[in-house]
Amino acid sequence: MAAGPPARNKPDNTAFTQQRLPAWQPLLSAGTALPLFFCAGLACLALGLGLHFSSATIRELELDYTGAPGSGHNCSACANASRAGAGGCTCSLLFLLDEPFPGPVCLYYELSNYYQNHRRYGVSRDDSQLSGDAAALTSPASECSPFRVDPQGLPIAPCGAIANSLFNDSFALYHLLNGTFQAVPLDSRGISWWTDSNIKFSNPEPVNGSLALAFKNTAKPPNWPKAAYLLDTANPNNTGFINEDFIVWMRTAALPTFRKLYRRVHEGNFSSGLPQGTYRMDITYNYPVLSFQGTKKVIFSTVSWMGGKNPFLGIVYLVFGTACILTGFVMLAVHIKYQKQNQMDVE
Repeated sequence: MAAGPPARNKPDNTAFTQQRLPAWQPLLSAGTALPLFFCAGLACLALGLGLHFSSATIRELELDYTGAPGSGHNCSACANASRAGAGGCTCSLLFLLDEPFPGPVCLYYELSNYYQNHRRYGVSRDDSQLSGDAAALTSPASECSPFRVDPQGLPIAPCGAIANSLFNDSFALYHLLNGTFQAVPLDSRGISWWTDSNIKFSNPEPVNGSLALAFKNTAKPPNWPKAAYLLDTANPNNTGFINEDFIVWMRTAALPTFRKLYRRVHEGNFSSGLPQGTYRMDITYNYPVLSFQGTKKVIFSTVSWMGGKNPFLGIVYLVFGTACILTGFVMLAVHIKYQKQNQMDVE
């Protein structure tokens, strides 16, 4: 007699396996759903109004220094020199603050028509190398090509297109006081994310106490005027891969127009901010943007509890809160209408 098919393993007859555990299932009636819509709408409206008015109190000043041909801009000569491959040109911008900017004042640079979100560009880096790995320093990742090794075969440090395109314009700010321009101290400390400067980025181990010897058998990126260990010779804690300007640049932007924090104004006579008056911005113009129809701006901005100026966030909350309340009223009207109709049918 042939044996029958093997018996299947049956689950245990327990509350868990038979899905008999006690559970709570909400019944979405008008009495429970409508208050949720109205409460959510009121909360979003309150938050949206707070964000909107907070953003409106933030003071901001934008200065375009692209220097496009024919614009008559003070930096036009530097833009032409940069386009021709000459760097180190200096231009100045005079501007007036109609009202004081309370501190701390943040100084940003803005680039437009610059696609850091391009896939080939975004992956062109070696995070192991940037974390100080000695093996990655001498053997960069293949994603860094064509900025992986120089023509002589030396590994490039830091490698990749992101590092090679490092923004290298510099700014100096002066305030006109009693007929003379007084230098405004610009603080470069703490401009990068804490996780970047303390976890993701690290220099290779110095050789005999020298960082230069650690980079001995490497080459600088083609567009850099000097090696990574010379980025800040005055401050050994801000040079190499842990240079804060470099770290800020390596965090790529999602949109083609973006701002990156350059400096803060909150020291010395300007600890309370920038007073009303005349200022001069001296710009070392190195970074070419006219070749890809880009623009460059320097931006002064105050901050609030929500950060920098962002009117869009408040508008989104206001629109969503209004939509929730309108939806609640529509549902309430439908509920009342059909409730009366059901009562009439019953009668």
